[in-house]
Amino acid sequence: MATNTTTAAPRKVSKFSAPPTKAGRSIERLGWVLILPTVLVVLGIAIYPLVESFRLSFTNYRSSRPDRWRYVGFDNYRDLFSDEVFHKALWNTIIFTVTSVAAETILGMIVALTIHSAFKGRGVVRTSMLVPWAIPTVVSSMLWGWMLNDSYGIVNKTLVGMGFDRFHKFSWVGDPGTALMSIVAVDVWKTTPFMALLLLAGLQVIPDDVYEASRVDGASKWQQFWQITLPLLKPALLVALVFRTLAAFRVFDIIFVMNSYNTSTISVSVYAHRELMNNQRIGYGSAIAVVIFLCIAFLVVLYTRMIKVEET
Repeated sequence: MATNTTTAAPRKVSKFSAPPTKAGRSIERLGWVLILPTVLVVLGIAIYPLVESFRLSFTNYRSSRPDRWRYVGFDNYRDLFSDEVFHKALWNTIIFTVTSVAAETILGMIVALTIHSAFKGRGVVRTSMLVPWAIPTVVSSMLWGWMLNDSYGIVNKTLVGMGFDRFHKFSWVGDPGTALMSIVAVDVWKTTPFMALLLLAGLQVIPDDVYEASRVDGASKWQQFWQITLPLLKPALLVALVFRTLAAFRVFDIIFVMNSYNTSTISVSVYAHRELMNNQRIGYGSAIAVVIFLCIAFLVVLYTRMIKVEET
């Protein structure tokens, strides 16, 4: 006589479920107590200013007349759509972000692959490579501003000495045709080592056995790069792109130091600073800051989804 036996499926326990023991609950409470100061600091220096910026963006608040403000709804945001300076600043920011990140990624990849290979003096090259990145942005921006100066800049003097007389008294940052790309070049010079460092960390976790097996199969260096290095480097590459894209989109210091509020190079962060500090239009400047936050939040979500796709 057959016996009908049923086997109960094992109950799935979520990794987020509460600890079943008293000791586990005690450890969980201790964890919350330990991170509480950090949570309070984040609420104080990040969340509160963000919420306050959202609130002020719906007002016409001016620091010159703090007692005469009122809520204006979405008027500030509607004004942004017809603000030609904001359109120019947003376009400058997009161009700066795309060109600088693309150039830094390509050059960073070349530098990372070079210093990842074995050669004499590799340690010295790795150390010296970080010098541009270690210099504070304000300092490097002022140095390059002097070197690109139309009167006494060493760049113009060098080009004229090489026979390019058209660069005599040429203003790299003052000329609208070259101003933005000149600042992009300075940012690429400074930040390429950072990209190279992140990509070098990704290269060092790729096992050498994979390359040895491909060499046995007769793969060339070019085939190894496209079929082994680049696919295995994608997680590190995406992380590097996240950091650089977010930093480039909110760029302020290098543009402000080298060209101040000049319309040919103004970014959305510099424009927000001008409206908030110089024009004292707190409500309008807060609306610009909110737009910057929303753009960055969109980029974060986009990159996060890309990274999740790579992990699956």
